[in-house]
Amino acid sequence: MSLELRGVTKRFGDVVAVRELTLDVPAGEFLTLLGPSGCGKTTALRLIAGFESPDRGAIVFDGRDVTSRSPQRRGFGMVFQNYALFPHLDVAENVSFGLRARGEPASEIPERVRAALRRVNLEGYGARAVQALSGGQQQRVALARALAIEPSLLLLDEPLSNLDAALREQTRREIRDLVKSLGITAVFVTHDQEEAFALSDRIAVLEAGRMRQIGPPEELYRRPADPFVATFVGRANLVPATLSGGGPRRVDFGGETWWDADADAGIPAGPVLALLRPEDLEVVEAGQGLAGVVRDRRFAGATTSFIIRTDSTEGGPRDLEVIAEDRAAVGDTVTVRPRAGGTIRVFPLSGAGDR
Repeated sequence: MSLELRGVTKRFGDVVAVRELTLDVPAGEFLTLLGPSGCGKTTALRLIAGFESPDRGAIVFDGRDVTSRSPQRRGFGMVFQNYALFPHLDVAENVSFGLRARGEPASEIPERVRAALRRVNLEGYGARAVQALSGGQQQRVALARALAIEPSLLLLDEPLSNLDAALREQTRREIRDLVKSLGITAVFVTHDQEEAFALSDRIAVLEAGRMRQIGPPEELYRRPADPFVATFVGRANLVPATLSGGGPRRVDFGGETWWDADADAGIPAGPVLALLRPEDLEVVEAGQGLAGVVRDRRFAGATTSFIIRTDSTEGGPRDLEVIAEDRAAVGDTVTVRPRAGGTIRVFPLSGAGDR
């Protein structure tokens, strides 16, 4: 079942937490609201759930306006950041809470609880105290409770933030597999770009209550709409440059080194801001490109990143991060250039700092 937000705005006093937010989430999609702390993503989720009421706009689910409905009448499943489990109830009682609150027949509740626990690989855990469970197991109990009511929309508010790195990676894979196998529409909130990429069909990037861009992970990463999205969805070098005119668009960084550019048709020739992803660059000993000196080297297992101080970019010396083969040492003089076949995304200087 599809979800729509139509121009939703929410204020808290003088603060506009969500501003004219419009979303269209098709049935079965896994959508993530991504952004920094305070961007409005949790408020947006609470508006969808019914825990907050919008000052303007409408929330529509399955073609019906649910803006004025209580959370209970919406029938959505929700998993909270702190899990919100009841410590005085055992696992089965926690999972059955929503079913009992909805007045489901008592005779059906035990089997539905067992089915929900099976889905999250906690079969046989019903009699255990929640305090005796690990963080990952508690997260699964919270997920089972949300799924027990058989929701058509699942809302998840940073449910993995309390887990360690290894368990977080495993659990997010399990969540996506489970949601997709059940065919549920899901809206997930996180500030973690890697988490959003791993889970989502599409990502909506929010900043200061506004949606900056929405699209598949690959689109946001390769064709970000503005510098904010470019820097928030991945590591990025943003470098002043000059864009050529008609014909093949190319950029120069001040040393007559022209590289292919990915420039929207409306961006005029002249000063621009160029996005250089670290993995789209390479380091060579010499040749045409940006000359520089290796200032730092960071080994990260599968990759090695270098911080290279270049002197030939517009505006003076600038540090570039480059993910490259481990061939250089700190202090080496090297040349940075784009990898074969790569292009450089550019943004107009006017509005580059607009938030």
